Amino acid sequence: MGQKITIEPVTRVEGHGKVTIHLDDKGNVRQTRLHIVEFRGFERFVQGRPYWEAPVLVQRLCGICPVSHHLAAAKALDVIVGAGTGDGLTPTGEKMRRLMHYGQMFQSHALHFFHLASPDLLFGVDGDPLIRNVIGVALKHKDLAVQGVMMRKFGQEIIKATAGKKIHGTGAIPGGINKHLSIEERDSFLKGADPMNIDKMISWAQDAVDFFKAYHKENKDFIDGFAAFPSSHLSLVRKDGAMDLYHGVLRAIDADGKKILNDVDYQNYDDYIDEEVKNWSYMKFPYLLELGKENGWYRVGPLARCNTADFIPTPLAQKEFEIFKNYTNGKPNNMSMHMHWARLIETLHAAEMMQELLNDPDLLKDDLVIKGTKVKRGVGLIEAPRGTLFHHYEINDNDQIEMANLIVSTTNNNEPMNRAVNSVAKEYMNGQKEITEGMRNAVEVAIRAYDPCLSCATHALGQMPLEITLFDVHNNMIDKKRS
Repeated sequence: MGQKITIEPVTRVEGHGKVTIHLDDKGNVRQTRLHIVEFRGFERFVQGRPYWEAPVLVQRLCGICPVSHHLAAAKALDVIVGAGTGDGLTPTGEKMRRLMHYGQMFQSHALHFFHLASPDLLFGVDGDPLIRNVIGVALKHKDLAVQGVMMRKFGQEIIKATAGKKIHGTGAIPGGINKHLSIEERDSFLKGADPMNIDKMISWAQDAVDFFKAYHKENKDFIDGFAAFPSSHLSLVRKDGAMDLYHGVLRAIDADGKKILNDVDYQNYDDYIDEEVKNWSYMKFPYLLELGKENGWYRVGPLARCNTADFIPTPLAQKEFEIFKNYTNGKPNNMSMHMHWARLIETLHAAEMMQELLNDPDLLKDDLVIKGTKVKRGVGLIEAPRGTLFHHYEINDNDQIEMANLIVSTTNNNEPMNRAVNSVAKEYMNGQKEITEGMRNAVEVAIRAYDPCLSCATHALGQMPLEITLFDVHNNMIDKKRS
């Protein structure tokens, strides 16, 4: 029997998890697992509720990305009420939802990069844990901290204007939206006092991309080599192959760029994707049926979207996208830390999309809802900040939800996160007899690259101490660290 190391919980992610690392008799890593130990129950909670409640109910899964669940559920119910899929709404309905969604992408990406990820980049994996946090960033890199806070605030104000509230709004309803934008709201975003206007947000988003590229240039070995491994990638794309974070068809490619799913209708997602259950985690393991359980896992999120898309339909982000693609000579990028690069390109794209939408007169019109012939099954997909989000509902004759299936972004990334942990553990912990702060944080850095939302994946609340326990070959505890 080898040694066992436990990291619990994983910090600076949305939610909580535990990592166990099993060592062999020689002290080398034998097995690693990312455990999600709380119970997931929302798919059962919503059963029996009237279907029109779903967009409001399911966003209670999370306080970080409620808009994503709100819109995915609404898109599924659009199908049920006969309003079509994604592009079947009124122009005002679709564009208000898109503005809401790009506001969500913008604020969530800003939160992750500036608050959760940047401390690892600015202070290093082995940095002092007392300053390796957002407070440390604010003290030593004030401009970056201010940008992160203000960018998130701007995105939240966009959400408030479109959804009614910054968190757990009610703007999207089956078949459309329940409000349009006022002239005053529009002008506050287009012409607001510096820095609270869209021009400044675009400028700051570009600065963030430039910051990462400069950091990458000075730290290529770390950014390119840390937790890098080949994988398939999955996301929505627009029918012409463009990046579209709100609506599209499903595309999946393998590690070499070959298409596995060639732009299929996501209403039939369960013809292509299934989920495996393992007894050591409450989070499922999705996989592509064509490749099977062993090889069918895939990544979702910013890195996957930049790998699957042919182009980005806004000029500044497209320019950065071309630089990103050229770095791997047009081949899929399989480097986990490049997730941050892709995330910042998407932040810039979201800012450009918000500017485009804010200048669209359709947002001021009051043709908000469309309905047709009701059916009993609907699927809604959206590209949430962390990746492709699936909402599937079926109703009965009494308009009650009879079945719900949610595959959240973090669940899609379950196997890749486990592989990232394994890769880093072998690099940092093979042959080691003592667990250092740097080793522990290295495992967390690998997980944080995926911006996991474990509260979405498990729908749980609670706090746990960070604990690492080391066992010898006889299963005797020889070391224990607790924060």
